[in-house]
Amino acid sequence: MGVGAAAASVLAPTAAHAATVATDAQWDRVAQCESGGNWHDNTGNGYYGGLQFSASTWSSYDSAHYATRADLATHEQQIDIANHVLASQGWNAW
Repeated sequence: MGVGAAAASVLAPTAAHAATVATDAQWDRVAQCESGGNWHDNTGNGYYGGLQFSASTWSSYDSAHYATRADLATHEQQIDIANHVLASQGWNAW
């Protein structure tokens, strides 16, 4: 099962709509799948933080005021950017 499918399966069906702003609890479940819930994950695989943002995705969403990479940002900051990604790309981004 792809990561997007896994993320969608752990979320309430009504949350799967791209325009929906996901809650902290939903993002915590996605982070559990993506990084084992480690919001400061940097394993060297090119993806960062709890939600495993690529550097290009992270920087595309006006994140410079937070941190240079997702793993250096707080849980709340990562969720803020994730909600922007969700609104523009949908759950398939994960």
